[in-house]
Amino acid sequence: MKRRVLIIGAAGRDFHNFNAYYRDNDSFEVVGFTASKQIPGISGRDYPAELAGRLYPKGIPIYSEEDLPRLIKELSVDTCVFAYSDVPYQHVMGVGAIAEAAGASFMMLGPNDTMLKSSKPVIAVCAVRTGAGKSQTSRLILDVLTGKGLKVVSIRHPMPYGDLVAQKVQRYAELADLEKHHCSIEEMEEYEPYIVQGHVIYSGVDYQAILAAAEQDPNGCDVIHWDGGNNDFPFYKPDLMVTVADPHRAGHELSYYPGEICLRMANVVVINKMDSASAEDIQTIRENIEKVNPQATVVNASSPVKVDDPEVITGKRVLCIEDGPTLTHGEMKIGAGTIAATRYGAAELVDPRPYTVGEIAESFKLYPHIGALLPAMGYGKEQLNDLETTVNRTDCDSVIVATPIDLRRVIKIKKPSTRVHYELKEIDTPTLEGILTAFCTAERLTVDEE
Repeated sequence: MKRRVLIIGAAGRDFHNFNAYYRDNDSFEVVGFTASKQIPGISGRDYPAELAGRLYPKGIPIYSEEDLPRLIKELSVDTCVFAYSDVPYQHVMGVGAIAEAAGASFMMLGPNDTMLKSSKPVIAVCAVRTGAGKSQTSRLILDVLTGKGLKVVSIRHPMPYGDLVAQKVQRYAELADLEKHHCSIEEMEEYEPYIVQGHVIYSGVDYQAILAAAEQDPNGCDVIHWDGGNNDFPFYKPDLMVTVADPHRAGHELSYYPGEICLRMANVVVINKMDSASAEDIQTIRENIEKVNPQATVVNASSPVKVDDPEVITGKRVLCIEDGPTLTHGEMKIGAGTIAATRYGAAELVDPRPYTVGEIAESFKLYPHIGALLPAMGYGKEQLNDLETTVNRTDCDSVIVATPIDLRRVIKIKKPSTRVHYELKEIDTPTLEGILTAFCTAERLTVDEE
């Protein structure tokens, strides 16, 4: 008898787990996916037959996680597989309790069942929480590797919120590709910095097909760089794993799934944001690294902020727009914009909540901890329009844009505004350059002399 499986996800890890383990596996029947509230607009669709394989000629339905107890009974589910990230352990086991109370078994798939092997060396950059600084760390790593003459191809953890068949394999090499693939703000924030830096980045739905394309990229490929999403562990088996820890959320590295897995798997742990964190919280991170992964090399780093025009901030009542996922399920209380507002003497951080409309107002109901910051939410056109309306309705003097892309390119801000920038800056030794030099030597990565 086939085990009847329901995969509990958020349009990312869940699809990969299916592709890597359950697709074409005659021992199981996947009767559906469920979608959490992390990502709006996923439930009610199907995982398409074109991607689901020979066992699922009609595709696989995607339900709402809110209906989990009913689904387990109506679909005769034997096993629920938890497959999304950046949630506290109590949340994971709370979902497990719901599943088991309804009669199903509850499990997670681990690296051995889901990691794919590349023919190229793989460097993975992951984190203990979303918003810890993976992108900054990745950009520095790519600078070092390309400085050695190596051709690096990046692959990003999935964000497939549109046409899944069309998104099977996506390659981004120029800014026009963002429009070509109908990217949301969240996608642009991840892909655009790589493109601007002159790199190629892949993403999509089918990570076996993506890997094959990346390894044969037209520009060449010496190294695969994995850019993890949220605090998930890699889809590819890493030869070097770098995990970024965040002292602004000290202790979360041992209490959030699957961030602790990333910490325990790491060869290198980067303690980021040391310039804005307390000594006590930094020490907590150090002690927890020593407790669970004493063999890891620890890199100390900061994220100094710069702004285009400090006068837009000084003495002004400012609205601060921060990265959406970092504020919402990432639970950050401050971001780069908040730090910039303090550093450059803002008179007040204006609370946007009285001015929110539509889906932005719903985001605050779903994540009430956000406080007086505005998350840059833009998973769809309606949400993007609601964001623009909220910004322009807010009673403030000026706007701080602290998103990874210049938000002013995609929404019209009618008030004076300035953008915040931040990059990774290492403190003392060891450095990522030294670590990567040793890695390249061990992997015999050299540039062919012509």
